Amino acid sequence: MSEKILVIGANGQIGTELVNTLRGIHGRDQVIASDINEPAYAIRNSGPFEFVNVLDKDNLHHVFTKHQPTQVYLLAAILSAVGEKKPKLAWDLNMNGLIHVLDLAVEFKTAKVFWPSSIAVFGPHSPQHQTPQYCVMDPNTVYGFSKLAGERWCEYYFAKYGLDVRSIRYPGLIGWKAAPGGGTTDYAVHIFHEALKTGKYESFLSENTALPMMYMDDAIRATLSLMDAPAERLTIRSSYNLAGMSFTPKQLAAEIAERIPGFDISYADNDPRQSIADSWPKSIDDSQAAIDWDWKLEYDLPKMVDDMLTNLKQTI
Repeated sequence: MSEKILVIGANGQIGTELVNTLRGIHGRDQVIASDINEPAYAIRNSGPFEFVNVLDKDNLHHVFTKHQPTQVYLLAAILSAVGEKKPKLAWDLNMNGLIHVLDLAVEFKTAKVFWPSSIAVFGPHSPQHQTPQYCVMDPNTVYGFSKLAGERWCEYYFAKYGLDVRSIRYPGLIGWKAAPGGGTTDYAVHIFHEALKTGKYESFLSENTALPMMYMDDAIRATLSLMDAPAERLTIRSSYNLAGMSFTPKQLAAEIAERIPGFDISYADNDPRQSIADSWPKSIDDSQAAIDWDWKLEYDLPKMVDDMLTNLKQTI
């Protein structure tokens, strides 16, 4: 049976790349991109597109009725830094948008649902090094506790309704094809653009702030690996830890300076994103993902820096 895949939030950093990858695998007409905003040219012209507001359940119901999706990827969210400026909206969108999609997936007997969680579910009292799958989780941002609550809903719908929901706790994501969406790890994308444009960058995080990061190619591959895994192998129905590479702004700047001589980095004082970063893990234990669906990282820091600069030089 051929798949009919609905991607909600297709204009975002993940959605932009995921839609193109899925269309390459399943065919352009089998992957419906959707978003509340007008899509980028590449998405609009490579296959079907629907305007979708996840807070409008009637609108969503119409899209489910029209396309009868066998898989849904719900990527629409308000991220950490923006969420602190608009906390009630972030909660509403991140929580009720998820519940609307879960309800419709049950109603329409959707085979699989993917929903991304985040390392933001961890907090100041979580272990900071090699943070385990199960530990104290006390997030102190709206984004973080909306994701933690979302994990509980996903597991609940699996246990109560048998809905095949799958999820990953993404680290910070780095890619060159789309702009980041207002998260605490966005510096690791902006720095490449500024390095090529001006030869300098002011980081909003301090030089020794270590955070887990992942190149977008690995993130997309991990997402599809999880979705392709046999259901009987999966032991986690909340969200899987996923580790990438951990580095600091100082370490990333040093790698860039090796390739762009004279590149200079400075550091801002008192940026509100610093306190968010300080509450997050410095590294992640993702051994369960390796056991359950054979996860293995491909891009380390030097390989990622090479690929980012090679591709951005052709677009800037």
